[in-house]
Amino acid sequence: MAGDSLDKLMYSFVMEDVLKGLFIKVPPGHVACVYDLGRGVLRKVLTPGLHLKIPFWQKARLFNTQTLEYAITREFNPLNPRAMGDVPIGAVTKSNKKIAIEGTVLIRLDIHQIPNIWQTIGEDFVEKIIRPTMRSRMRMVISRFDVDEIIGAKRDAVETELKNELERIFYSRGIYVENVLLSEISSIAEIRNAGKTVAEGE
Repeated sequence: MAGDSLDKLMYSFVMEDVLKGLFIKVPPGHVACVYDLGRGVLRKVLTPGLHLKIPFWQKARLFNTQTLEYAITREFNPLNPRAMGDVPIGAVTKSNKKIAIEGTVLIRLDIHQIPNIWQTIGEDFVEKIIRPTMRSRMRMVISRFDVDEIIGAKRDAVETELKNELERIFYSRGIYVENVLLSEISSIAEIRNAGKTVAEGE
């Protein structure tokens, strides 16, 4: 159980409020955002180091500002919706073939936008914003190409289009997209036959 908790801290953007009492210790690669009962979410983020806060009046959350992998893989556990990742994404190609996409998207939070993210979206922004956007943009871009192009000569072009589409949506919300890498292109039937889940469009 302790190992599971550590994994959640290391591989997600938002840490639980373990910052009790008078001090906030912010580790490297993170910032703290403070909610004040009188003023709401404070605009100033706390950088790595030791900081004071008012017990019971202020609540702090640690946010991971390092580059994180959003892994789209058949090994992802869909029972944890806040986790950084997703099951293979089902899409339809230009030639109307149904395929499942796996890969990795490298993303990072804009430090200065974190208070706004926390206030306007909340802590479950992976479930609210990141995952639905990843799925919709992936399906949209894949629909422009044939399977042979995606796995062959135009793979780089597909990844570049995906990155551009994700950046267009995420940038204004304080999320940087650093890279998009496709790893596996499979048939949906193949994924299902292996007993795994595919995120298919409605």
